[in-house]
Amino acid sequence: MVLDKLKQIKLLLLDVDGVLTDGGIIYNDNNVETKVFNVKDGLGIKLLMKAGINAAIVTGRTSKTLYHRCNNLGIDQIFDGVDNKASVLNRILEKADLTPEKIAFIGDDLPDIPLFKKVGLSIAVADAPEAVRENADMVTSAEGGKGAVREVCEAILKAKGLWEQILESFL
Repeated sequence: MVLDKLKQIKLLLLDVDGVLTDGGIIYNDNNVETKVFNVKDGLGIKLLMKAGINAAIVTGRTSKTLYHRCNNLGIDQIFDGVDNKASVLNRILEKADLTPEKIAFIGDDLPDIPLFKKVGLSIAVADAPEAVRENADMVTSAEGGKGAVREVCEAILKAKGLWEQILESFL
């Protein structure tokens, strides 16, 4: 069932803190926020996008650091400062001209559950709380910020039969 859902995905929707990062936030003495992103997750996103599967962000927080990372990755759909993540789904669907079945969402905590219920494939990172994992269609073996996004990107590409071609391009 998850394999069938993976094959349908045209857009990977990502939470940020706890998914693209390990959930840690660093503030320096000048109140500047820093986040640590995983480069392997970044390559996974780039490979996915190169294969024609878009990526977008939906997050409860707002951060200039996120915009820098998204610019680096080529992600231009960013929905930040969102209290109710499920409320932005209609805008995402209209902008991408998709149906919910074509969207996968990776989340890590309780505010992600309502959006889990509205997309085609809901994915929790390995270190998400039990209630979140229980409400997901798929749970990664990797933790947030430590390869979970890469794992999902590869799973989508493999399900669509695109992984071998991508792999060969590096050999």
